[in-house]
Amino acid sequence: MAARILSFTVLASAILVACTPTRWSMTVTEQRTLPITFFSTGKPDSETKIDLRIALAQKNMAGLEKALYDVSTPSSAFYGQHLSFDEVKVYAEPSEETVNAVTRWLQESGVSDFEMSGPFNEWISINIQASKADELFDASFEQFVHIESGEHFIRTLQYSVPQNLVQHIELVHPTTAFVRPFVKRPVMSVPVPRIARNITKRANSAPSSCDDTVTPACLQALYGIPSTPATQSSNKLGVSGFNGLFAENADLKTFLTKLRPDMPSMTNFTVLSVDGGQNLQGVNQTDSEANLDIQYTVGIATGVPTVFITVGNNNSDSIGGFLDVINALNAEYAPPQVWTTSYGFDERDINSTLANRICNAYMTLGARGVSILVSSGDGGVSGGQSQDCGTGAFIPAFPGGCPFHTAVGATQGVNETAAFFSSGGFSNVFSRPWYQDYAVTTYLDALGNDTYAGLFNRSGRAFPDIAAQGVNVEIVSGGLVDHVAGTSCSSPIFASVVSLINDRLIAAGKPYLRNPWILAKPFSRSLYANPQAFFDILNGSNPGCGTDGFPARVGWDPVTGLGTPNFEAMLKAAGL
Repeated sequence: MAARILSFTVLASAILVACTPTRWSMTVTEQRTLPITFFSTGKPDSETKIDLRIALAQKNMAGLEKALYDVSTPSSAFYGQHLSFDEVKVYAEPSEETVNAVTRWLQESGVSDFEMSGPFNEWISINIQASKADELFDASFEQFVHIESGEHFIRTLQYSVPQNLVQHIELVHPTTAFVRPFVKRPVMSVPVPRIARNITKRANSAPSSCDDTVTPACLQALYGIPSTPATQSSNKLGVSGFNGLFAENADLKTFLTKLRPDMPSMTNFTVLSVDGGQNLQGVNQTDSEANLDIQYTVGIATGVPTVFITVGNNNSDSIGGFLDVINALNAEYAPPQVWTTSYGFDERDINSTLANRICNAYMTLGARGVSILVSSGDGGVSGGQSQDCGTGAFIPAFPGGCPFHTAVGATQGVNETAAFFSSGGFSNVFSRPWYQDYAVTTYLDALGNDTYAGLFNRSGRAFPDIAAQGVNVEIVSGGLVDHVAGTSCSSPIFASVVSLINDRLIAAGKPYLRNPWILAKPFSRSLYANPQAFFDILNGSNPGCGTDGFPARVGWDPVTGLGTPNFEAMLKAAGL
């Protein structure tokens, strides 16, 4: 069967007095060449206004990272004692010195229209004329067009900040970011190969019909996922929705009636709006991606309260609200314990400073006790689908390379093999975290030094971490049955497993799972002592960039990670 792929803002309180702009000694902060997917149409009208955000240096992100690992690592005395919003703020807010220095510069430069923004007041938002932006940042902002979509962007290839503010300003955004976020929509017509060698066989295998159509019943059989309802109302599961994609209540009802008849068909989800996001209903509003994400959370994490986080177009973060949704959840009093996202872009599309800033925003959320799962991508080692690899080097996906969440790859078939589109590899921005050392070095040693030499960063953060089914997944969209494929399927499925484990941990009075629980000590020792905690995937690869990609092997690999979930064994490894 063929499968179709699928602010919180605080206003500045001072009344600013305009003054004569001062000339400052400037230091180049960022510079880049124009991506081949864009072209310039020249300077915008000098009166055109643009929204920019200045990222202020935060007090102690290294200390917050240590706190994150302390509350996430089972061997730590602080395990499970996640931080409150106010406790995180102590680390993540800018110093008074930083705020005063930057706001003074803005005032003395004649910029009076600005506001503090972000959950920790770690950004300053400004709205200024393009000509003023050129002057303020010693830049040359131009109008650029994305060739494929025709979308227009005002960007610059270089900008500077005053030399005396380098320690206070991390970046200005959007300046050199040329991003058009894409939905992780898998390829059309995905075949399921009948391969006999190196297959993982297990006692709880699903019916052979699940080779052609994956349903909740298939996943329950494959992974041992229980159908009994969760009992802890405090345990919540968040689902991201971007690009004006809506999840249909009527489609969910039809899905549950057909594929989860043991559940009340009226089971529904709540909605959290970010940037004016909506969740419009009706056949003309339906979308396969949003329906997939909701149907395979509500329909797998039985009884877990699910919230659809819909991100609208009233944003100025220039990455589709990607940063705004993290900030919005950081501002929540009680964010969901598990959050799944099926969207992303290529790591090369943004500069390393912005990538680190976004990743640190994930870290602040993780320190508050949120396990963040993201789909790894659908282009094999080439990142997004049908990517031009240019020099031939592999293209890591983002945010899959960020070390503060769990990236999910895809498998296919009853006797599971790696799905060929499952993105994976090694980040060029983030170094390998300590919790990956044993698993990843074991794989690299087996791969050998000569294989793909120079095409990937052997010391980078490796992804994905784990995997789940991602081919021929049955959904209902627009009232019709559809079959979809991609890591967009895999992330909500695995997030549902984590939510159900958390439900049982909370009921037992134990700390629930957090990133980086997948590989953190001593949980990793439990995994390798008991390999059935995950079903190891031994066959398949993720081709791209003119290569066969990375092969799946025993243990962790950059196609399926540690493997797919074994619910009962994961419960045992988690202490139940």
